[in-house]
Amino acid sequence: MALPLPPGLTPPEIAFLCEMELVTVIPRQRLEGLELLGGRLPPLNPPHRTPLPLWLALLLKRQRRANILPPPWLAPHSLTAILDHETNKEEGFSPPPRLPPLAASSTALAFSPPFLASSTAEAAPDALPYHWLEIGEMLLEAASDDFEEPDSVRKLLRGLREVRMAKLRKGVELLYADGGIQLNGVGAMEVSEGRAFVTGVIDNLRKIGASREQQRKDRDREDRENGYPSTADYDDDEMEMQ
Repeated sequence: MALPLPPGLTPPEIAFLCEMELVTVIPRQRLEGLELLGGRLPPLNPPHRTPLPLWLALLLKRQRRANILPPPWLAPHSLTAILDHETNKEEGFSPPPRLPPLAASSTALAFSPPFLASSTAEAAPDALPYHWLEIGEMLLEAASDDFEEPDSVRKLLRGLREVRMAKLRKGVELLYADGGIQLNGVGAMEVSEGRAFVTGVIDNLRKIGASREQQRKDRDREDRENGYPSTADYDDDEMEMQ
């Protein structure tokens, strides 16, 4: 009998979806356009930059037919600024990419992460996209020679991952206080890695809440049996006085 699958997407599934993100390539030879399920891709004419899906960009890179231009947020100075923001701001995460403006007469729906072109050469340098961790690791593995300082980028990505995961775990502690947690700006892989921890805490909180409610009901029943008003009656009297 097959074992049940864990809830949510697994890391390999998230990496597979990440390969649909657009990145910018600099072709090294001319290639004709391609008809894909997502639409027609433009022809590649060196040295003109062209946005392509990540999976195709990695394929062309391995075949030495194109170089991949790292997005601006993967530059060392951009990652350093984002890491400083994450370190200095104890609450919340760095802002995600901004939504593109829509014309007042437009009826089209606005794109949101992960359906933004947030990893091309025109992406914002100060915002981590939804698949920032996966894209960074894939590009460093397959196209490290296209980075000016690949070792520095690896170190900064590792630091960002540790700081943000620590924030995510710390944010779960707030569930005890206000029953909510802010996940704005959290990436896909971070959600996958923290899912088991967050859901475990939430399940324990539900059990604690159910146990307290049962204790209150038992105490009220004992009070009624002994001829004392229940705590619920006290609460109603206090509300009437207020």
